[in-house]
Amino acid sequence: MRISLKQLNVFTAIAQEKTMTKAAERLFITKPAVSLSLSELEKNLGYKVFDRVNNRLVLNSEGRQLLPLADELLERAEAIEHQFTADSQLTGSLNIGASDTIGNHIAPVLLSKFQQQHPCDIQQLFISNTAQIINRLLEFKLDIGLVEGKAHHPKLNMIEWQQDDMYIVCAPSHPLAMQNIITLEDLEHSTWLLREEGSGSREYFLNHIASNLNDWHESLQLHTTEAIINCCSENMGLACLSQLAAQNSINDGRLVQLPYEKKLTRPYWLLVHKEKYQTPLLQYFMTFIQR
Repeated sequence: MRISLKQLNVFTAIAQEKTMTKAAERLFITKPAVSLSLSELEKNLGYKVFDRVNNRLVLNSEGRQLLPLADELLERAEAIEHQFTADSQLTGSLNIGASDTIGNHIAPVLLSKFQQQHPCDIQQLFISNTAQIINRLLEFKLDIGLVEGKAHHPKLNMIEWQQDDMYIVCAPSHPLAMQNIITLEDLEHSTWLLREEGSGSREYFLNHIASNLNDWHESLQLHTTEAIINCCSENMGLACLSQLAAQNSINDGRLVQLPYEKKLTRPYWLLVHKEKYQTPLLQYFMTFIQR
């Protein structure tokens, strides 16, 4: 069996792009060259690694087994090249996923400091909800995920990273805005603005506030924290938001932080795939952000 790095490189490109045409464009080679490399790989393996579905190439069970092994070999090959270049600094690239609050308020500062100390290529900062970050990690499209919600998946390592304060907020004109203390009873029959399914903020609210209420209502489901802040400032409902996301609007008077009787906190999580090969750069980045 003679499997080449070129064949594996073509295989991973097809796995990510889903078509030979897009894989060829990504690799700057011709479509026939992509087809030939895939055919040689499948011949060497003795198995097909893709199913053909509606003009797209979808990984089958053999392909899913091969993908993390191929990624690891390619990354190790890249690490060998970097190891024996004149520049001994950490090199390579990172694909990072971050959920909304982290991606908008923590990651920019974090990545700026990291690149000042260790120049590298941050190929992607993908900002979405926790569920989407998990999906991309499972597909090996991301090297690391920084999320607000828990990742209930056996293929992912989950490391507690930081603590985040959560605020219950409302518009200045809301009836609760003038109270000196807010109890759970005060929140009964209240209307709430929530993020979409899969969001860590939504999960936190449902598990720590809604689960203790006898009656509450969801007025709107929104896909960004900024949209929740805007609707909340227009008195369309209460919201439970990260202090990082809400503080500026509290400072400028658009929102009021309700003095809830209990301190609300949640952890941030660092996620990596258990089968993902951790390059020296990725290992150093993980150490850096946990300092």
